[in-house]
Amino acid sequence: MSKIMILTDSSCDLSLETIEELGITVLPFEINFCGKTFRETFDVTKQEFYDMLASTDEIPKHSQISPLTFEETYKKLYNQGYTDIISVSINSEGSGTYNNSLIAKRDFFENNPEASDKVRIFNIDSRAYTVFYGFPIMEAVKKIRKGASAEDIVAYFEDWFNVCAIYAVPYSLKYARKSGRVSATAAFAGELLGLKPIIRFADNKADVIEKIRGEKNIVMKLSDCAERNMTPQTPYIMLYGRDDTLAREVEKEMQKRIGRKAELYSTIGPAVASNIGADIVGILVRRKNK
Repeated sequence: MSKIMILTDSSCDLSLETIEELGITVLPFEINFCGKTFRETFDVTKQEFYDMLASTDEIPKHSQISPLTFEETYKKLYNQGYTDIISVSINSEGSGTYNNSLIAKRDFFENNPEASDKVRIFNIDSRAYTVFYGFPIMEAVKKIRKGASAEDIVAYFEDWFNVCAIYAVPYSLKYARKSGRVSATAAFAGELLGLKPIIRFADNKADVIEKIRGEKNIVMKLSDCAERNMTPQTPYIMLYGRDDTLAREVEKEMQKRIGRKAELYSTIGPAVASNIGADIVGILVRRKNK
C-alpha cells in the first residue's frame, strides 16, 4: 500500500498550523537579517518580520536549501516507510533549491541502493513563489486523503503550475532592485513618473506586463488584468504583505465583475518579502490562454 509525503520549502508560505494540519514536511529557508539568522516560518512570524523590515534599510539575505538537507530528509522519510515522496520546490530560476533536490535524489539512491525499489521520489519545479504552490499543496493533501495516487498528484501539480499565474503590484521596487532577484524590475524606470508595474509571476519568469499611473488606479487596473486573463468560473486567491487594504478592495471589485469571492487570502513570507518588499497586492488566477 502506498504512503505519500509531500515535501516542500517554507517559501510556499503556509502557516505552522496549516503545515501541522496537513502533515507535510517543510524545509525552512534560513534568513540572515539584522545580525540574526532565523528559519522562515518556524522562528519568526510574518508580522514580526515585516516589523523588522520597516526598521532598517538593510536587505535580508537567504540561501538555498542544500543537497545534504534534502538527502537527509529523503532518508528520514524512507525510514518512516514512505513509498512516494513528492518534492515541490520554489521557482528554479530564482533559487538553486530545486536543482539541489535533484542532486540529493541521485545521492540518496547511490548511498541507499536498497531503496531503489521501495521508494519513489518525484521532484517538481513550482515555477513561481509563495501561495502559487502553497495552495495546490493544500489541495493535493485533500486528494491524497481521498485515495489519489502519487501519479495523480504529480499530474495535478504539473497542470496547476503550467496554467496559473500571479499578477502583483509592489508599491516600491526598492527590495527587488537591491536584491537583484526579480529581474523584470531592473528595466522598469517608471517610479519617478509615479508608475507602478503589474508583474506576472509564472513559467519561471517575472515579467512587467503593464504600468499603472498612481496608487489610486491599482484596484481597477489589477482587477482588469485578472479578469482579462483568468479562466471564467474558476477560483482566485488574494495575496498581500503587511496590509490587506488593497487586497480587500480588489476582491470587492472582482465580486462585482464575476460574482465570486476570493477562495483564500494569503500573506507573503520573509523569503519572498526580502526580494519584493512587504507592501504588495496580488491575485492568483488560472489563465484561460493556457
